[in-house]
Amino acid sequence: MEYTNLGRTGMKVSRLCLGTMNLGPQTEEKEAHKIMDAALEAGVNFFDTANVYGGKGRHGWTEEIIGRWFAQGGNRREKVVLATKVYNHMGDPNDGPNEGRFLSAYKVRRHLEGSLKRLQTDHIELYQMHHIDRDVSWEELWEVFQAEVQKGTIDYVGSSNFAGWDLIKAQAAAKERHFLGLVTEQHKYSLLCRLPELEVLPAAKDQGIGVIAWSPLDGGLLGGNALNPAKGSRSAGQTERIEKLRPQLEAFTSLCKNLGENEADVALAWVLHNPALDAPIIGPRTLDQFEKSLRAVEINLDQATLDRLDEIFPGYGGEAPNAYAW
Repeated sequence: MEYTNLGRTGMKVSRLCLGTMNLGPQTEEKEAHKIMDAALEAGVNFFDTANVYGGKGRHGWTEEIIGRWFAQGGNRREKVVLATKVYNHMGDPNDGPNEGRFLSAYKVRRHLEGSLKRLQTDHIELYQMHHIDRDVSWEELWEVFQAEVQKGTIDYVGSSNFAGWDLIKAQAAAKERHFLGLVTEQHKYSLLCRLPELEVLPAAKDQGIGVIAWSPLDGGLLGGNALNPAKGSRSAGQTERIEKLRPQLEAFTSLCKNLGENEADVALAWVLHNPALDAPIIGPRTLDQFEKSLRAVEINLDQATLDRLDEIFPGYGGEAPNAYAW
């Protein structure tokens, strides 16, 4: 396994991040524990989750599964760089008006306490805002996050689904407080979703914010089975989009066959090639899927392959404003 720094921090994380959204709803607990054990054995030390993972009516379920895995001992907790998130409503209709889909100092403290309890730990390495809330001031947010860092309940703060200008505003406010601010931005990025190349990736790179790519296989469409999706798979529910993308997906499959590599591995390797990226998130449902995904770190894409991928999945022409100004 290869490692990199988490953003501009001294924390070392694996170049693949184990996403846990499927643990519980799609993967029963025993298999989930096997996947996490295999991740550590393979050198994957970066685990990402969220307080709402678990599905409708079961928010927090995934964190509980991870917590019970930590409780088995064997230095499991000590070996993991753990990331979770706050923003969404946890699903209890009796929680009152301060528990909706937004951020506040009150909510951050309460939800952090809940995550720590479910995860059976006393600290979280990376605590991420799951979405931007432009109705709350950065003065309020940085005050609560800075206090939690000083208490030792969190080490670093990250964001998710932020625009480029949100990153800049957040960092400017943090700088005024002599606070490190954001160290990562988790963003949707793949061969089929290259919009972040315009603003988000350049802003993150400029500010020393590491980018973590979610959905690097775009809901399974880049996983190799989209043209013949299995019944019940995520791809099977996207038939209209698949037909629209069929020429591109067929060209991609042909390229991967010529390379002698699986489509999913090439798609992940392409994300890893971008210097703004710390890691893509892989979200295996089975141990076999996890083990197969490790190949991506070993693939080096040459310039001819990168050029061909640009032809199949064209981006926006580079960074803004050059991409559209001339």
